[in-house]
Amino acid sequence: MPHLMLVPIGLPLFTAALTLFLREESQRLKLVLNIASTTFALLAAVALLHWVQQPGTASGMGVYLQGNWTAPFGIVLVLDRLSALMLVLALVLALCCAVFAGTRWHRAGVHFHALFQLQLMGLAGAFLTGDLFNLFVFFEIMLAASYGLLLHGSGRARVQSGLHYIAINLAASSLFLIGAAMLYGITGTLNMADLARHVPAMAATDRGLLHAAAAILATAFLIKAAVWPLNFWLVPAYSAATAPVGALFAVMTKVGVYTLLRLWTLMFGSEAGDSALFGGAWLVAAGMLTMAFGGIGMLASQRLGHLAGFAAVLSSGTVLAAAGLGQNQLTAAMLYYLPGSTLAIGALFLLSDLIERWRTDGTALRGHDGNEAPFLTPELVPTPGLNLDDEEQVLVGRAIPAAAALLGLAYLVCTLVIAGMPPLSGFVGKFAMLTALLNPLGLGSSSGMQPGAAGWLLLALLIGTGLLSLIALTRTGMRHFWAAPDRHAPRLHVLEGLPVAALLAACVALTVHADAVMRYTQATANSLYAPQGYVRAVLQARHLPGPVTPAGSQGASVLGGEAAP
Repeated sequence: MPHLMLVPIGLPLFTAALTLFLREESQRLKLVLNIASTTFALLAAVALLHWVQQPGTASGMGVYLQGNWTAPFGIVLVLDRLSALMLVLALVLALCCAVFAGTRWHRAGVHFHALFQLQLMGLAGAFLTGDLFNLFVFFEIMLAASYGLLLHGSGRARVQSGLHYIAINLAASSLFLIGAAMLYGITGTLNMADLARHVPAMAATDRGLLHAAAAILATAFLIKAAVWPLNFWLVPAYSAATAPVGALFAVMTKVGVYTLLRLWTLMFGSEAGDSALFGGAWLVAAGMLTMAFGGIGMLASQRLGHLAGFAAVLSSGTVLAAAGLGQNQLTAAMLYYLPGSTLAIGALFLLSDLIERWRTDGTALRGHDGNEAPFLTPELVPTPGLNLDDEEQVLVGRAIPAAAALLGLAYLVCTLVIAGMPPLSGFVGKFAMLTALLNPLGLGSSSGMQPGAAGWLLLALLIGTGLLSLIALTRTGMRHFWAAPDRHAPRLHVLEGLPVAALLAACVALTVHADAVMRYTQATANSLYAPQGYVRAVLQARHLPGPVTPAGSQGASVLGGEAAP
């Protein structure tokens, strides 16, 4: 099983190289290879997620020593519950985006499939790597591919937004290098587990420099996580991208959040001595400001693409604020909320393409700047002839075409999940976070405890931004679905409707299996706030004496500090 950790990284690299050897005229073959490769990578990720939950898996972790070099000297891949969850989330979203692109978007430019697979390689590597140097390598692979994907389809808006996107990410990469170089100069290591071991023993004279290095590094990750005020690039870039690319980018902000959560709990956990919980208050404040910015941005948006972009900002801010408080119960609830919101935002990006195409294919939307309702006179009586077509047939009350019904229901589900309304996963996740804020030790065990100012403010923002999201999405839905009765019925391909339905079905599945998912996220949060298990598993992993042992084992895979059979 540990060898499967190489599949989500190696398989996309191989597929990208293979598609480059094929001519641009072989788009259908490239599409098949792209979908097949992403499917196999997803199956491997699901198997890995199942594996880390097995009782025989030491500490719920897998460590793979590439090159048979022990940590902290060699390249290490580390799999735990958090990385397995993020890996499955990214590949589920990627598979739906690849299928959606098969209708027309993959032909809008060159090398789409190669760039798509390299993007997946960077994402998987960022989730699985165990040291900062290789994290930077995978970040750059991911970003380099995203530059090409953002410009895919050309056009003035994409080029302009792409230049802004490239500039801000190059600046973030420079900060990443500076912060990593400072950390290496102070500690002599870039291995994450080794960094966690060095921080508590850091000399007092070097601790200020350590905190400065961590702050510079965190700034790079906060830019990628779209935190306010470093996120003005996100909405123009994501909304300008083609629909499948924008949907795939919905998980990009979560990479920055994942990295912050990983490094913060390792380096500045409760066992970090004088550096314990360093920066937590800043994460909470930045997350709450981002939540407010995202909610107001959604309320001010009219275009569906902008709505989806601000929803991604709001989701990222919610996750950051909850993580910064450093509570097990709250982090577990946040980890439940994260995949559902990401999948719903990805589905909204896909829906925006379908709904906009439907809107522009028929007559333009009727104006809503006046005080009159679309179907009523100022006296609130039906407008004569407005509810009749050219053949004097009633329009309102007709059966809804199947494609229009699918778009409407899908938009409704997206609205419920993003706004956190019952009964879907968005509501369950937000309710769990509210419960954790009010009962940090669990129901019946938190008598007399108060959330504090930060907790009350986060509670108010969770409710307030949900209301703003509901108003914004409902208003836009009314404009697109109710205010243009004389449009033609939408025409959808199976490859367009199926991915949207699959993403929203995953949100429903998260709701149906909420108990099992919450148990998983609770175990994930517990392991995050007990980093000694991670440190011990990585640093005590033993290399094998040779490529083939007497027992017949091959490779250099190590599981929880013991050689894998």
